[in-house]
Amino acid sequence: MSRIGNKPVAIPAGVKISIADRNIEVEGPKGKLSFKHRPEVTVAVDSETNQVTVSRDVDDRPSREFHGLTRAIIANMVVGVTEGYEKKLEIVGVGYLASISGDTLQLRVGYANELHRKIPSNLTVSCPDQTHVVIQGCDKQSVGQFAAEIRSLRKPEPYKGKGIRYQGEQVKIKPGKSATK
Repeated sequence: MSRIGNKPVAIPAGVKISIADRNIEVEGPKGKLSFKHRPEVTVAVDSETNQVTVSRDVDDRPSREFHGLTRAIIANMVVGVTEGYEKKLEIVGVGYLASISGDTLQLRVGYANELHRKIPSNLTVSCPDQTHVVIQGCDKQSVGQFAAEIRSLRKPEPYKGKGIRYQGEQVKIKPGKSATK
């Protein structure tokens, strides 16, 4: 029994959800998202209670898995178009900095050349100062993916902790070699 899948998704005011075939489109103040769900599950919108319900016909393992997954994706889409998602990155290291030029994020993180990454059109990226990057958007997956790609350019190293990390991420620092004679 899928506990997540059985819970209905409430539709807040200002959000429109339309279902055509297997395509679900969610539109709200922050943007518009669409998703094509699997044939193992059925999605229905109840206009009286303003809720979206996800159900399945068969009780085999893949159907149960897609039941909870589909409900979670729809809930994330509703949150994305109403509140949006945000990831914050910190850049730690002497001389390490970030800046934005047009639609390109420029990073200086200890390599011989500056790194350039094109900002996706559905995301808003800002640098409040040279050591912080804020990524915002309505699609949870694309916000997390772009943040992970930026972090992977220079992961925090375990001896001094230099690199790009998520804000609040704890980096375990290893002890270095001791100078014993």
